[in-house]
Amino acid sequence: MKKLLTLVLAAGLLLTATEGQAVDFRAKGVWINMLEYGDGGSFVKRGRDGGHVTGWGRWGEDQFEAKSRVRLQLDAVASESLSGSVYFEIGSTPWGNAKKGGALGADGTIVKIKHSYLDWVIPATDIKARMGIQRIFLPDFVTDASQVFDADVAGITLSLPLNERAALTAFWARPFNDNWTGDGATQGQGYLDNADIFGLALPLHFDGFRMTPWAMLGAFGANAFRSGDDYYGRNSGLTGGLGLSPSFYMLPQGQSGPARAHAYATAFWAGLTGEITAADPFRFAWSANYGSIDTGLAALNRSGWYAAALAEYKTDWGTPGIYVWYSSGDDDNPRNGSERMPTFEANNESTSSVAAFGTLGTWTIGRDTLLGSTLVGTWGFGLRLANISLMDKLTQTIHANFYQGTNAAGMAGYITGRKPRDGYQGYAPAAGGASADFNTVNGYGLYLTEKDYAAEFGIMSSYQIYDNLRFLVEANYIALWLDQSSSVWGGYRRSDGSRLSANSTEDAWNINASLIYKF
Repeated sequence: MKKLLTLVLAAGLLLTATEGQAVDFRAKGVWINMLEYGDGGSFVKRGRDGGHVTGWGRWGEDQFEAKSRVRLQLDAVASESLSGSVYFEIGSTPWGNAKKGGALGADGTIVKIKHSYLDWVIPATDIKARMGIQRIFLPDFVTDASQVFDADVAGITLSLPLNERAALTAFWARPFNDNWTGDGATQGQGYLDNADIFGLALPLHFDGFRMTPWAMLGAFGANAFRSGDDYYGRNSGLTGGLGLSPSFYMLPQGQSGPARAHAYATAFWAGLTGEITAADPFRFAWSANYGSIDTGLAALNRSGWYAAALAEYKTDWGTPGIYVWYSSGDDDNPRNGSERMPTFEANNESTSSVAAFGTLGTWTIGRDTLLGSTLVGTWGFGLRLANISLMDKLTQTIHANFYQGTNAAGMAGYITGRKPRDGYQGYAPAAGGASADFNTVNGYGLYLTEKDYAAEFGIMSSYQIYDNLRFLVEANYIALWLDQSSSVWGGYRRSDGSRLSANSTEDAWNINASLIYKF
């Protein structure tokens, strides 16, 4: 609280000092206080040693938690052509947590910079530039959440209107640089450790129709995600939410050094998304993405695609809709890399409109990503009744989804260590600890094979108490069916070499209630 008061006083002094310079200061923000309860952080019923696992989640949360988060944005507007913005985030703070400022005394260091950027128009042109830490994302008119890239990142965005129906957007961002500490021998601190991405998008708007083709190129230094003798992030904490290095289970021995890898891995993505509203109240939307990454090491390369479609019809009482998606999955040969589409901090700052619990879709600070941060490696379909309004100030959205993995069932044997990896290295099952019990590739969700299924059910209710205050309740449930036969996920080995009959799972559910004040 003392830090917050200091921040407010500093902003007040800045306002007084610049009072005569015709700069307009504007403030906006959002407060969230939330209570939640459920087994929403884990599908695990029994751990690797066969014991029961209850009352915890992947991120260390309890079954019941109370949380708070505040986001405050201050804009300094000199004119329509020049402004600056700083966006502070306080939390999220679990009540009672000392490290995050929620314990007795409430003096944790929890004020963070979420955005900090300068907006200006290049003189004598119509080009708008944004420079600094900002949200950069790629569009998806089906899920409202990119399956490739959506993150807060440092970079430059340029926007140029071409005519009344078209515009061009270009960006360069640097997600990582100067994080590698060196190996103490041949490579010094910061050597080949930058990651850069470049993107283009062309939004097109017509009567009853809009479409956006886009493309993105990435260059990732061999040490950009390195941790020890580990190239392209097989074990690095920097890649926990990045789908860039999937098939590390069969990396050949002796090929983890720079002599066998490109100095820079190159990645490429392209996509096309659009919607048709000419037959209003009917709406049809689609999205198609392709991506690949070449590291110089076959086992670490990946390429794949994703496509989705949505049809919905708006009525006086709500908007019913149906949607379907498909994404390529791994074959059963990890030596040739992955056939899953690479992602780069996808769906991080957006809210998925089709999978609130299974992917990054919660509207508040609740639990999600149980099946994955994206829909990559799965196919499925769903039904949705959106914006149901049967009572004044109360709206509801109900959805039901079916998921099936598109990854070959044979990959499970490599992930669990039951298939031989003679001459190859990779994650040993015991080294994965609890995370291996989720059958994961990274910290976001499950690795579903073609023999694994899930069903998601959810309802979200929102009541507008005042113009700026609403009460939101979310309830979600995921039923999971993992193939527990010995040829897929069953038959794990304990640390002493003895075999368990199966990795037991249970369904996940969660309920949260939030008060949201937005101004």
